[in-house]
Amino acid sequence: MGGPRGAGWVAAGLLLGAGACYCIYRLTRGRRRGDRELGMRPSKSAEDLTDGSYDDVLNAAQLQKLLYLLESTEDPVIIERALITLGNNAAFSVNQAIIRELGGIPIVGNKINHSNQSIKEKALNALNNLSVNVENQIKIKIYINQVCEDVFSGPLNSAVQLAGLRLLTNMTVTNDHQHMLHSYITDLFQVLLTGNGNTKVDSSFLSLYDSHVAKEILLRVLTLFQNINNCLKIEGR
Repeated sequence: MGGPRGAGWVAAGLLLGAGACYCIYRLTRGRRRGDRELGMRPSKSAEDLTDGSYDDVLNAAQLQKLLYLLESTEDPVIIERALITLGNNAAFSVNQAIIRELGGIPIVGNKINHSNQSIKEKALNALNNLSVNVENQIKIKIYINQVCEDVFSGPLNSAVQLAGLRLLTNMTVTNDHQHMLHSYITDLFQVLLTGNGNTKVDSSFLSLYDSHVAKEILLRVLTLFQNINNCLKIEGR
């Protein structure tokens, strides 16, 4: 009825329709392939996060995985690697709060009783970084007596002793927990006087009383010894 012109329009319509169907097919196929590829990419497992090649700061979900791994595994190699990773991430203030909120402090704290000295050291290092947060100190203080026992009864200048001393230093920056060390003052001075260059009192410390030292620094030193004196008075009661 339409002649050659009508047939031409029909052919053109069929061609355009076929082209549109092909484009839709390609788009749908590409989307499905992309979805499959994304699904095939495995998320980082907790053990992957501890292999030393993962340099990014962990988020809350990853920290939760790591804490679960630390709590559930008995493999000393994995425990040590997990503690190192947690300790490194605890150097960031946001993660200090996240680890506390995830219940991570008791999980880390329990590892200071481990028979493996390297694991004990890594646990103390992690607690040391976590203790920078004042709210975390409230939970960490329950380990102070155990840390003192390890510091003063263990080998002089050992890695565990140094890690413990660093933690005790952070925990006694304020007056809140200094009284918990009053029973160990004598032991503390013994370590400070007989240890090696990492633990003993540096001779330059005595120069803090020099008349040329800034008043602000001198005031801090005097405050330190006033706090020690207060602890000794408590011990003498």
